[in-house]
Amino acid sequence: MNFDYNEEQQLLADSVRRFLARDYDFESRRRIVGSEKGWSPQAWATFAELGLTGLPYSPDYGGFGGGAVDLMGVMEAFGEALVVEPYLPTLMAGLAVARSAHAASVLPAVVAGEMRLAFAHAERGARYGLAAVTTQARADGARWRLEGEKAAVVGAPMADKLVVSARTGDGIALFLADGPVRKAYRTLDGMRAADLVFEGETALELGGGLARIEEITDFATALVCAEAVGAMKFACDTTLEYLKTRRQFGVPIGSFQALQHRMVDMFIALEQARSMACLACTKVDHPNDSGDRVRAVSAAKIKIADSARHISQEAVQLHGGMGMSDELKLSHGFRRLTVIAGQFGDADHHLARFASL
Repeated sequence: MNFDYNEEQQLLADSVRRFLARDYDFESRRRIVGSEKGWSPQAWATFAELGLTGLPYSPDYGGFGGGAVDLMGVMEAFGEALVVEPYLPTLMAGLAVARSAHAASVLPAVVAGEMRLAFAHAERGARYGLAAVTTQARADGARWRLEGEKAAVVGAPMADKLVVSARTGDGIALFLADGPVRKAYRTLDGMRAADLVFEGETALELGGGLARIEEITDFATALVCAEAVGAMKFACDTTLEYLKTRRQFGVPIGSFQALQHRMVDMFIALEQARSMACLACTKVDHPNDSGDRVRAVSAAKIKIADSARHISQEAVQLHGGMGMSDELKLSHGFRRLTVIAGQFGDADHHLARFASL
């Protein structure tokens, strides 16, 4: 397998990294996280100018028709910078809209950066079971009315529209709605999420079903694996730099062989995670069948969760007590990697999913 980006993918990733290094440094991120909105409209506008908001959508709507492999470099750059804007939630919801009759009325605004979306699927007590949907949808003329609750919907506080999963008489379907945000909050890793309560709000049917939800979730899982690779790369790089500059007994602590061995283990875990993320992104773009996609995504998530835990904990320990201080970017990377390890299913969930095939 070729693990190198092609020229267009590399140029896009480099453009994103240059913007983030210039305008989205750690102090800028801290101000964004601490702001009332919790995201930066200016950064979002730049994402649109760079073509990121339209990357996975059809040229019919102003997009570029890209896939997960095309997004890998972008997500790695986002992971390095710990970007908190609701990019992945908008992507997930946009992919649900893309195959519906409402794509032409929604996606051009998404591509232009004028509309943000969120994917409201998780419910209380569901854990990682995608079929655990109790929210109900009942027909009301040409529209539907939603009744139920959704929990921990990342990106919901800043979303203009929501894609909501609900049960009808024929099974699970997806709907486009204006979401009633009842409780918004900041998550452990600095993102913004909300709990939603639907009490008869009207919605448009998008179709789809459980298979479509699984496909979108696997696509997002592959991308979050790529994001984790970026966050782990930052943890490795900043730890190596610290070992070169921190001195003890008159020499850099990086000269101690025991610490060198631990650093090597971290880089091995990073490269293993990178290769698995690449495999997952390739398989969600070009699966031989749905089982092929599921196996690759679950295998990648298992490895990513293991590497995220190992690298983040080692990085903090090698930095000593200050590794978890709020003033150090590493501690925020630790939190993001901890969340990613459980996002869309933890290692135990994906191990059971893989074994079931």
